[in-house]
Amino acid sequence: MAAPAPEGKEEAAAAGHPLLRVLRRDKYTHGLRPVQMEALRAMCGALVPSLQPEEEEALDGCVDPPCGNKDLERFYLASGADSTVPDEVAELASRCVWEGVVLVNVTLWLLCTRLGTLALCGRLCLSGEFPYVRRFADMPVERREEALKGWTRARWLIPVKIAFAIVKIICLNVFYTTLTKNSENPCWKAIGYSVPDVEEQRREGRTEASTRPSLDNGVVQIRELDHAALLRSLADKGLAVKPTASGSHHTLECDVVIVGSGCGGGVAAAVLASAGHKVVVVEKGDYFTADDYSSVEGPSMERLYEQGGIFCTTNVTTVLYAGATVGGGSAVNWSASIRTPREVLQEWSREHGLPVFAGAAYAQAMDAVCARLAVTDACREEGFQNKVVRRGCEALGLPVDAVPRNSSEEHHCGSCFLGCPTGDKRGTDTTWLVDAVQHGAVILAGCKAERFILESGGGSKNGRSKKCVGLVATCVSNNGIPTKLRIEAKLSISACGALMTPPLLRNSGLRNRHVGRNLHLHPVSMAWGYFPDTNQITGKCYEGGIITSMHRVTDRTIIETPALGPGAFASLVPWESGRDMKERMRRYARTAHAFALVRDRAAGTVDGEGRVHFAPSRDDTEELRKGLRRALRILVAAGAAEVGTHRSDGLRLRCKGVQEKDLEAFLDEVTVPRGPLQAGTDTWALLCSAHQMGSCRMGASPKDGVVDGRGESWEAEGLYVCDGSLLPTAVGVNPMITIQSLAYCLSVDIAESLAQSKKHS
Repeated sequence: MAAPAPEGKEEAAAAGHPLLRVLRRDKYTHGLRPVQMEALRAMCGALVPSLQPEEEEALDGCVDPPCGNKDLERFYLASGADSTVPDEVAELASRCVWEGVVLVNVTLWLLCTRLGTLALCGRLCLSGEFPYVRRFADMPVERREEALKGWTRARWLIPVKIAFAIVKIICLNVFYTTLTKNSENPCWKAIGYSVPDVEEQRREGRTEASTRPSLDNGVVQIRELDHAALLRSLADKGLAVKPTASGSHHTLECDVVIVGSGCGGGVAAAVLASAGHKVVVVEKGDYFTADDYSSVEGPSMERLYEQGGIFCTTNVTTVLYAGATVGGGSAVNWSASIRTPREVLQEWSREHGLPVFAGAAYAQAMDAVCARLAVTDACREEGFQNKVVRRGCEALGLPVDAVPRNSSEEHHCGSCFLGCPTGDKRGTDTTWLVDAVQHGAVILAGCKAERFILESGGGSKNGRSKKCVGLVATCVSNNGIPTKLRIEAKLSISACGALMTPPLLRNSGLRNRHVGRNLHLHPVSMAWGYFPDTNQITGKCYEGGIITSMHRVTDRTIIETPALGPGAFASLVPWESGRDMKERMRRYARTAHAFALVRDRAAGTVDGEGRVHFAPSRDDTEELRKGLRRALRILVAAGAAEVGTHRSDGLRLRCKGVQEKDLEAFLDEVTVPRGPLQAGTDTWALLCSAHQMGSCRMGASPKDGVVDGRGESWEAEGLYVCDGSLLPTAVGVNPMITIQSLAYCLSVDIAESLAQSKKHS
């Protein structure tokens, strides 16, 4: 029986739905030659091979046998070489950092030749028939699979190991997120997954949220407008537009221009607009409302996240998740709303010389932020993964805390990482930005900041030699014609996050040595536990609030639960063989993940847009190992049938009848490798990060940071930073409340400064 081939993401166009209208790729731009594509297709076919279903012993009798189940049979027969999957893989791989692109391209070139295949695959490519050495694409799939297994364990063949890691991550993600014309993936039924019924959620869950004012009246959706319509729309929003004599750009005037609309930019826009200042928010991402969110993983990740959610550090240690839409990370985060720990505030105040964190104003800001987000720590019903963590902690006698959320206690949505479809989660797009728009702010969606405009002679303020007078940005509509905007402002704020603020400041001419340094990521290492349907804990891994329970392991390490759609799950778990991977995916719905998150001391760097370097220190790695061991104990105590980690060798333990000494021996094997670049080891694992902080930190002097204690650049008067990049160190818990509270404090101060300037002008 032939399996129905998944059609490309471009076929996902459910009529009229913004997050299913992924641009149709009539032409791929990856640049690979046909022979390279042949090798890539062969790799994808080995990663996800077409298999004959077999009657196998089910783990604790909880997995349906493949034979006789038509959905499972189709699932086993499906191949990663089908349809446009390899083309999508090539397209996404071409977006990687240039070193990764080179490694993938060179590896594919080698596999196009017999000599190159012999070098990378050894005896596996040998044949008893002339010409005796096969190219990779001509090898039987079983031998190709064996070659890939060897690459995962290659101690010194690091370039090939990295190329394998890139293709593996992208291929499995694409395979489990690619949609047919009816917006489904052919494998979902077999793995127990279905897209949440967002319409039902909206009917049942949207009450107060449905009556909230929206951003519609204040947003200019640039991609949908041609040049003339854009100018009309800007004028309609009260912005005077002046063309230059050369026609090269158009000039707008406002009081404050803010780059970014997330936790920092959204709060700053609300505070400053409410104080009577004309605010323009520049956001490179698109604008979506709750009605637009589809909860469909593939197209949603592509439109809502930086680099489509496939964003890795240049040294291939960590996968980064960062929002890229109106609302920024607050639109796609996991709702955790934890106040800044007191000891962290004391550290920042005393050791870093930043009194803003010790004052009453910061405490009042946290109160104001939590009130605006209607934060509550009540949860009427926890989801499957959080039930597991709570059950395991209680069984071990460990403390487990309720996690405050910026949603109602009834909120049971597990897909808020793809945008909350009911609007119950209160990101900046449904709170602060709404406040800003009601006071006349304008949000330019689909508009990319290029550089701040700095002029010489900033004045005598603390020796600043430059003055910021605005921003240059580029707007590109769907017709592909760019429009340059010069936005002249009395004051400018960079709030585009710890990954994007450093490149913007560098492009603007700032030279402070701390720009792009001191990056902290809260690195995460995951453990998983498989719970048969017979287990008393009900539910599926993708249902329910994403984070509602938390266990603290040490003063630097906590355990929480993640949101993993089928694509993210498949790309992160170990690949040991094609069959093993499909067996793992069959258990997807009842596999709970718990992660250890560490308050990292090692500092990474942002070396350019899309270029991040990070390596955890030995101390950080040891903290992660402690957390991972604790997470595994919790999963075992909760009743898991099998537990494991994401290490490339598939480290796992069957729990039935396990004795304490066996568990301890297993835990002794747990390690946290740094990634495929690590030489001299045959195991590796990727860390994850959804929190990026510190890359333009505050400092008591220019020697200590990029900005002063008020958020103003030490180099340029009138240029401020107002996002997570300000934080002096990692905060150690989910940072949303910390970032918003700091933004609130700084914005109140900025508003007062502007008011004083107006009085004296």
